[in-house]
Amino acid sequence: MIITRRTFVKAAAASAAAFVLPEAAPGAPPAPAMRAVPSSGEMLPAVGLGTWITFNVGDDPVLRDECADVIAAFFEAGGRMIDSSPMYGSSQPVIGYGLEKLGRPEALFSAEKVWTSSDGPEQIERSRRFWGVPRFDLVQVHNLVAWETHLETLFAMKADGRIRYVGITTSEGRRHDLFEQIMRAHPLDFVQLTYNVVDREAEQRLLPLAAERGMAVIANRPFRQGALTQRLEGETLPDWAAEIGAGTWAQFILKFILSHPAVTVAIPATTRVDHVRENVTAATGPLPDATLRERMAAYVRDL
Repeated sequence: MIITRRTFVKAAAASAAAFVLPEAAPGAPPAPAMRAVPSSGEMLPAVGLGTWITFNVGDDPVLRDECADVIAAFFEAGGRMIDSSPMYGSSQPVIGYGLEKLGRPEALFSAEKVWTSSDGPEQIERSRRFWGVPRFDLVQVHNLVAWETHLETLFAMKADGRIRYVGITTSEGRRHDLFEQIMRAHPLDFVQLTYNVVDREAEQRLLPLAAERGMAVIANRPFRQGALTQRLEGETLPDWAAEIGAGTWAQFILKFILSHPAVTVAIPATTRVDHVRENVTAATGPLPDATLRERMAAYVRDL
């Protein structure tokens, strides 16, 4: 089952007020589209920065500086959300290093996770010190590990002003039944899940439910950790991709993701400055309608 044209159009109309194309200054590159966080109305650029694998570089000074350059280019392009997890090796201190080197950019929207079966508050505090931020904007229960305990903690932290938003995550289509149950039972601000042009299971229940419940959606693994873009490398980008301003496969995929009216932010990860700029640029210009989305999905499927 996939989203129907009627459902898509209805959802798109309902979310129109949450989608803003900001005007860029004369001579400046186009600014990325902004999406509203339903629970607050806060506006976020529609492309964020993931750090799974790419920022797990340990103490290597050259690689740390390369990650800092990626963060700098991300902010320069208009990005805000950086997403990480204790699961991601050295990614957290590498983010902290980059933020410190850049003078702690005020634009940062920090999205972190709790991933432990034991002391969640201790892990969250350790993560906060790695980042060097006064508090996280968003903390998510990573892959639903000990979710009942952690959600109780996170809602208490939100009530006390120690974090701003609460969420849960899953990836690769796992545990969608439980994920849906939690979405229905708890007032989450964000949900994070896998969604792209070939992984479309979330269209069946989770994305419509997020729209219904007023939850922001973070789309992870947009490129299947690079496997999808590698598969498409060398294949011909269709001429009609120009209709939506997609000049590369990465932009083609991201525009598909962002065109779903329930999606708030996609978080591709990269080690390259040119790629982070390319990714953020995907959030500028037109997006496909329901008919073109199906054409895009069919084109990739048939390659």
